[in-house]
Amino acid sequence: MAYATINPYNNEVVKEYPYATEDELQAALATGHALYKQNRKQPVAERAAILHNVAAKLREHSAELARACTIDMGKLLRESEGEVELVAIIADWFADHGEAILTPEKIETIATGQAEIRHSATGIVMMVEPWNFPYYQIMRVFAPNFIVGNPMILKHAANTPTSAQMFADIVAEAGAPAGSLTNLFLSYDQVTEAIEDPRVQGVALTGSERGGTAVAEAAGKNLKKNTMELGGMDPFIVLGDANMDDVIDIAWRARLYNTGQVCTSSKRFIVMDNVYDQFVDGLKEKFSKVVPGDPLDPATSLAPMNREKARVKLQKQVDDAIAAGATLVYGNEPIDLPGQFFMPTILTDIDKNNPAYSEEMFGPVAAVYKVHSEEEAIELANDNPYGLGGIVFAGDADHGAEVAAQIETGMVFVNNFMVTLPELPFGGVKLSGYGREMSHIGEMAFVNEQLIVKTDKPNMDNVAGGLVATDPA
Repeated sequence: MAYATINPYNNEVVKEYPYATEDELQAALATGHALYKQNRKQPVAERAAILHNVAAKLREHSAELARACTIDMGKLLRESEGEVELVAIIADWFADHGEAILTPEKIETIATGQAEIRHSATGIVMMVEPWNFPYYQIMRVFAPNFIVGNPMILKHAANTPTSAQMFADIVAEAGAPAGSLTNLFLSYDQVTEAIEDPRVQGVALTGSERGGTAVAEAAGKNLKKNTMELGGMDPFIVLGDANMDDVIDIAWRARLYNTGQVCTSSKRFIVMDNVYDQFVDGLKEKFSKVVPGDPLDPATSLAPMNREKARVKLQKQVDDAIAAGATLVYGNEPIDLPGQFFMPTILTDIDKNNPAYSEEMFGPVAAVYKVHSEEEAIELANDNPYGLGGIVFAGDADHGAEVAAQIETGMVFVNNFMVTLPELPFGGVKLSGYGREMSHIGEMAFVNEQLIVKTDKPNMDNVAGGLVATDPA
């Protein structure tokens, strides 16, 4: 694993980065632990002011950050620009609301005295983040934990090192003290070493099932709390009375945004029989109109995939699906450009024996299923090892919500594109992971929920549940 920016549009090696040394890792742990102790005495409002400044600096450097993101992993420049603005919004939200979320919670109790839960930092959080949203993935963990007072060490993806370092530099420029976010180009062994260190008290990972299993194993062996946001095969259910103009307008975007390289991309389109043909024809038409090219060019609407390895893997998955009986409706043809391009592809007739039925395809490939009842749609949506997000389109939004409530995922959006915002909790169930990021739930991911019960004088007549020694004779 070498850290390098390789432009996926033209395969140019832009910059390589050396691995972090053992001394650098130990220095980061020492600095972070010292900051944790300092943060315990610092008013939250002071960190909120710094976080607002982080948002301001992100906006100030938006153009260069967006360009770096696109060159790192290939997404359309306008999508990179949107990502920078999103992370600024997240920073501002936690700066505005983070202190209130940490307000002590009073508890009604029959115990003598007054009881409350206070929320405080626990120590360094180790972050392991993926390449597909280089800034957003960091900010989902950084903003809430910075407010809480937990320092962070970041191990980002090997193919987005420039974006990772630029984000860390922005945090420092905004006035955050050393140790708030330390970006290190770590090996996997060094990640395990960090997790094993007693100064690290939490681990947050977004990535593959394989990566999550390895990190969760290390965290579990060392009794470290962890959150996992892993893969997804999100269903997009189209009921028979849905507005098909809206459905088709959202469906192609839901699959091709970020070239389909999103955990919450709609990957399985489950469509009622009476609108199935209309849906397939509409999706095919939309896919046929995208324009591949330089992602820095505003005229481009299909960016390359993030790297050659990802494109080769996706091609094999499509070939295997077709060999196992899937019907190729559209796509799967080479694009005559030097970068890592993959033509948007539509597959149908995928049965349970097909590997595509249960394998996540992380790229611009849509699997479309025909169903004959809502019950069949729900059963198919849930017959999957993952459970991250989903979309339901229905003529009546209330009925759509009733269907959504029966889907085994962490998030479902009705009659709309899936969105991510700081006030909305993000996460899944089953093999999509556990825990939530963002919102008030995410802010509590790595806090000490400390119970404090106080009274002026003990009352020995009211000791329910307590361990009280018998008075001596």
